[in-house]
Amino acid sequence: MRFSDLTNVFDVGALMETNVRLGVTGLRRSGKTVFVTALVDNLLKAGRLPFLDVVSTGRFQASRLRPQPDPDVPRFDVEGHLAALTGPEPRWPETTKGIGQLRVSLRYRPGSALIRTVQPMATLNLDIVDYPGEWLLDLPLLRLSFAEWSALTLDLAAQPPRDRLSALWRGWLGDIDPAAPAAEDDARRGAALYTDYLHDCRRADTLLSLIQPGRFVEPGDLKDAPLLTFCPLPGGACGRGSLWELMDARYEAYKTNVVRRFFADHFARLDRQIVLIDVLGALNAGPFGMADMKRALELSLEPFRHGSSGWFDWLFGGKIDRVLFAATKADHIAAHQHAHLRGLLDQLVGNARSTIRFDGAEVETMAIAALKCTDSVTAEHEGRQLRCVRGIPVGRDRPTVLFPGEIPEDADAFPPGREHPYNFLPFRPPADLGRDPRGLPHIRVDQALQFLLGDYLE
Repeated sequence: MRFSDLTNVFDVGALMETNVRLGVTGLRRSGKTVFVTALVDNLLKAGRLPFLDVVSTGRFQASRLRPQPDPDVPRFDVEGHLAALTGPEPRWPETTKGIGQLRVSLRYRPGSALIRTVQPMATLNLDIVDYPGEWLLDLPLLRLSFAEWSALTLDLAAQPPRDRLSALWRGWLGDIDPAAPAAEDDARRGAALYTDYLHDCRRADTLLSLIQPGRFVEPGDLKDAPLLTFCPLPGGACGRGSLWELMDARYEAYKTNVVRRFFADHFARLDRQIVLIDVLGALNAGPFGMADMKRALELSLEPFRHGSSGWFDWLFGGKIDRVLFAATKADHIAAHQHAHLRGLLDQLVGNARSTIRFDGAEVETMAIAALKCTDSVTAEHEGRQLRCVRGIPVGRDRPTVLFPGEIPEDADAFPPGREHPYNFLPFRPPADLGRDPRGLPHIRVDQALQFLLGDYLE
C-alpha cells in the first residue's frame, strides 16, 4: 500500500496524541542536515527500519508531515535537501545556516492490548529542531564576564595552530588602547578582524571547532547588527566611555538578546537530544584538531547536565531525559571498524556521559551513517586480505575500492612524528537514491530512533 493511500487514517476520530521535541545538535561538519533529512525520509517511507520496534512488530501505521508548532521559526527544507540528494546529479545539501523546525506525525497501534481496547490508535508528533553547531558553543558565554572570556580567548588564539590564523587581529590589538575613548570605527575594525580569524579557523585543515561567538560566522538574521561588533580585548575593565566599556556592553547585550533568548525559546524545551560528532574528521585533522574538538565538546556538552548540579538550572525549565552521542559517517570505514569508532567516541564523551547518567538521564553512544554511501568489501593486496570500502570519493566519477585505514583504540593515539596519519575520504551520495521506495539507506538510524523514541511508541 502506498503512503498516499494511508493519509486518511489521520482524519479518523479523536486520537491520543503525544508531543516530543528532539534537538539535533552537533559541531560543524557533523552531518546535521543530512541526518534530519534521512530521518524524516525513513519515517515517511518506513522501509528500512527493522530495529525500530513499532515497525518490526507491525504496529506502525503511517507517518506524514504536519504544520510545525512554532509559526515564527523557519521550516526545515526537507524537500529541497532530498532533491539535492536524489536528483540526477546527487550532491550534498547546504550546511545549516540558521534554526529550522519540522513536525512529522507517526500513527501507530499501542503495544498494550489493554490500552488498545480504549484507544486503538495513537499519534506521536515528533518536532525536530536543527540549528548551526556554532550556536551551541555560545551557551558557556552566559557564565563568563567579558574580561574572563577575553582572557580565555586570547590565550587560545596565541596557541598553535591558531597563533598563525589570528596574527592580523592580535597585531591590531597591540596597536590599540582599550582605555582610549570609544570609537565606532575601532569597534568595527576589531570585530571584522576577529571575524576573519574565526572564518579562517573554520576553513583550517586542522578542523578547528571552538568558535565563539557562533553568530559571528553564522549570523542568521543578525548580519551587520551592532550586537556583532565586539571582540576580546587584553587587560581589564577601564573607565566610562572607553573602548573596553563599549565592547563589554555589546558582549553583555549579545548574551542577553541572542544567547539567553535563543536557548530559552528552543533549547530549554527539548525532550530528547542527539549529538552528532565527526570523529573521523577530527582524526584526519591530527592532534591539534582532535584536541580542539575535545575542548569544544566539553563546552558544548554543558547544556546536557541535569538536576541541581548544572550552573544553568535557573535558565531552563524542562529536562532532557535521553541523550544519544553519535559518531557520524561510519560508512567511510569498513564495518568491522565501527566498534572501534564507537569506542573512541566513548572516550571523548566519557566525562559528560557519566555526569548525565548521575543526574538521572539515559545516555547511549553509537556509530551511525545517516546516508550510507559505501559498501564494505574485501580486497587482496600483496598477499593480504584487506577490509575496504567501495564508493565514489568526492572529486571522482566512478566507484573505487579504498582501504581507509584503522581506527585507533586510544583517543590520543597519534604516532610520534606523524601529525596526520589518517586520511578518511569523503564520498559522494550514491546515484539513483530517488528510485528506492524504502527510504534513504543508512547505518543504525533505526537504532538511534529506537533509543530516542521507542518508549513513546510502546
